[in-house]
Amino acid sequence: MVNLIALGLSSCFILLGSALLYANSGTTNFDGLYIIKNINDLDSWYKPYYINFSLLVFSIGFLFKISAAPFHFWSPDVYDAIPTIVTTFVAIIAKISILIFLLDLISYTAGGIVDIQQDEVLEQDNNRQIFSWIIALLLSSLFSLIIGTVLGITQFRIKRLLAYSTISHIGFILLALSVNTIESIQAFIFYLMQYSISNLNIFIILLAIGYSFYCYISNNKEHEELLDKNNSPVQLVNQLRGYFYINPMLSLALVITIFSFIGVPPLVGFFAKQMVLSAALDNGYIFITLLAILTSVIGGVYYLNIIKEVFFYLPEHIINPILNNFNLKGSVLDLRSNQKIGSLTFNYKNIVINSPITVIISIITLIVLLFIFINREWLNMGTILVHNLYET
Repeated sequence: MVNLIALGLSSCFILLGSALLYANSGTTNFDGLYIIKNINDLDSWYKPYYINFSLLVFSIGFLFKISAAPFHFWSPDVYDAIPTIVTTFVAIIAKISILIFLLDLISYTAGGIVDIQQDEVLEQDNNRQIFSWIIALLLSSLFSLIIGTVLGITQFRIKRLLAYSTISHIGFILLALSVNTIESIQAFIFYLMQYSISNLNIFIILLAIGYSFYCYISNNKEHEELLDKNNSPVQLVNQLRGYFYINPMLSLALVITIFSFIGVPPLVGFFAKQMVLSAALDNGYIFITLLAILTSVIGGVYYLNIIKEVFFYLPEHIINPILNNFNLKGSVLDLRSNQKIGSLTFNYKNIVINSPITVIISIITLIVLLFIFINREWLNMGTILVHNLYET
């Protein structure tokens, strides 16, 4: 119920911001807003903070939608309660569209419209204080980095942990948006691309691990009594205990993706964070840059806890005894002569993850791992997109 209220409230903020924007500017068109903010004598007939306030309310609604702190409280519960395949959609697709929209909004509205005069004494000296709705994105980035890191440490449910991980990633993305330079927008695009493929990979790996557990049983009663196991087979971090001894290759794909989340070089996640932090540092955002570095280090604690469970414990899962003695035997016949030309034996060892899932996991994991050798194409793509955006 709380989650429905939160999502409904976010829609109300968006509608209210749209109404205020139209009432104060007479348009909701980006081109119209761009023209208004570039009028040189705007202060002589219109107070620019009207539109600025409208955009602030408008952006709060979208910060709700992407679960940026301090509007994140609905996200961990929703991630944990819905099927894993749906969580994948919510964590990636829903956020990409909103973040691209915020990028367009910033590119059209950042600039002269955000200047607001202080008091009469400072007006006489023509001094101005820069006040922008984009500051809300910067503050949200700050809170997201802190909350996504600190609260993630205490989580023992895997999808709630990934929800706080997402909040921390949103902090980096919003930081790149707030800086609003060519370098930072290029970092934003690159971070968004690597965030999407890395999250897709880790959720597909969780699905694959869940499928492999159907052949196993656990002596842990907590695991056996989990609700909704058909839709979300892996719900607890300790369900991954000793999984390296069950499926080494899938465990290695998982650890590579997690190290990319942490930002370990030379994986793709390191370069994404480095680009964002470099752009922020070059533009004077020293405090939040240092905070982002600190939270990345602290956030490694709950990521490394997953790796510890996977590699440093013996598994609690054992093969279902029914499958131990389950063997199917068959014959291969030549249809032309109707003679037996071979025989087949089928048991649980013949059960493997299907090809589409293994291909997706393999490709994404190799991209994350070998990015340092294929970085030119990715970086050129980001550069072209940024130049197209600024030229138009």
